Amino acid sequence: MAKNEKVLVVDFGGQYNQLIARRVRECNVYCEIVSYRIGVAAIQAQNPVGIILTGGPNSVYEEGAPSLDSSIFDLGIPVLGICYGSQLMMHLLGGHVCKAPEREYGKTLVHTDAASPIFADVSRDTVCWMSHNDYIETPAPGFSVTAHTDNCPVAAVEQPEKRLYAVQFHPEVLHTREGKQMLHNFVYRVCGCKGDWKMDSFVETSVKALREKIGGGKVLCALSGGVDSSVAAAMLAKAVGKQLTCVFVDHGLLRKNEMEEVCEVFGPHGQFELNFICVNARERFYQKLAGVQEPEQKRKIIGEEFIRVFEEEANKIGAVDFLAQGTIYPDVVESGLGGESTVIKSHHNVGGLPDYVNFKEIVEPLRDLFKDETRQAGRELGLPEYLVSRQPFPGPGLAIRIVGEVTPEKVRMVQEADAIWREEIAKAGLDKTVNQYYAALTNMRSVGVMGDERTYDYAVALRAVTTTDFMTAEAAPIPWEVIQTTTSRIVNEVSHVNRVLYDCTGKPPATIEFE
Repeated sequence: MAKNEKVLVVDFGGQYNQLIARRVRECNVYCEIVSYRIGVAAIQAQNPVGIILTGGPNSVYEEGAPSLDSSIFDLGIPVLGICYGSQLMMHLLGGHVCKAPEREYGKTLVHTDAASPIFADVSRDTVCWMSHNDYIETPAPGFSVTAHTDNCPVAAVEQPEKRLYAVQFHPEVLHTREGKQMLHNFVYRVCGCKGDWKMDSFVETSVKALREKIGGGKVLCALSGGVDSSVAAAMLAKAVGKQLTCVFVDHGLLRKNEMEEVCEVFGPHGQFELNFICVNARERFYQKLAGVQEPEQKRKIIGEEFIRVFEEEANKIGAVDFLAQGTIYPDVVESGLGGESTVIKSHHNVGGLPDYVNFKEIVEPLRDLFKDETRQAGRELGLPEYLVSRQPFPGPGLAIRIVGEVTPEKVRMVQEADAIWREEIAKAGLDKTVNQYYAALTNMRSVGVMGDERTYDYAVALRAVTTTDFMTAEAAPIPWEVIQTTTSRIVNEVSHVNRVLYDCTGKPPATIEFE
């Protein structure tokens, strides 16, 4: 896909690198993350209209600290340094960075100079998010100070003639009240962007590019029913129609009615022209999982069995030209292919199926998109809202929301309890503010009383969290009456459950999922 203008985020290991790229894209400007290790020549070769240097955990004066050649500031390309990026800019250009007499962390009142293009339409006194041990004691020659705090004499600097700007705080986080305006100012007022990154044009140009690339070839897509694979399948169906075959494996660990919902959209009576294969492999997976209690073993069994089922279906189809995957941009970055941050996980979409299927090439139509952009692309493609706004759901499905052994009866219990919880959250209007919520089945059985009879049944745990990045999370403060209603419904409507718990633990120390 042609991208007329691109801003590059040069990553020095900061935790907010993806957030910076997302904020720039929210300004309708395309943005990518690259590691500082690629060097200035490779950065210049990408022909960016602007460069943003991210934060990072290091001190610029430490031996071996991440750095760049100072020639990056002579390319004539606008540069914005953020936190570590601002300190590095000053350090390389002759300023002085040292340990701050007082560490600044958290929301801080910043006094800005309205004459700076970065602070156009920003309040003179604005709240920003600080997180630094070092500070700029003396700006580099030729730079003027454009913002300060009570503890930090240099909170922002600039050299407009060379279009070099630096801020000591983090404009990309929501705690910086007018941060989005500052980034908007950088990409429009400083870089002169037109704002040509829009989802309708992305979908249109992507469909056209896929049509040209695939030609008369055959495409195979593993459809999980999640947001990413569904949007990828819809885009490919628009591009090549019946040349696409989607294989949907129901491993018996999906949420209630999920299989029916996927078949309704992609099946023979759905809205897309494609070949759709739905494999009911529930019994096969239940047999493999019988007696298995250890979480990692469950994951491994499910992953391997999924590949076996998919391979069998692929062999029936024969050789295909392309294997389609719903890889999205965070998968690429987290797998160590994009930025500098440590490899967070070996993602199921960036490796896995290819070794087992006879194909020539992989197509990943969404690999440039963040999750929120993927959802928007889905809407542009006409996918129903319940599918587009579907919550994150693990590949092993409900197996990791059932503590201990997985049985068909336990799956039924957790499906029913989960459906009730999701329904009550939506009824209370909380489905747009809580980022993830589900019911899990604990392995605990306890004594209860139902009617006049003593019971010895299972406890269900309700989980609901708020998070911006899924790296950390807090338990959501769900109103008591919503929990009460849900509890009453679950113990009355779901057989063999006599107790409901609410999980109040954040991440860390817990994970968002149960296993």
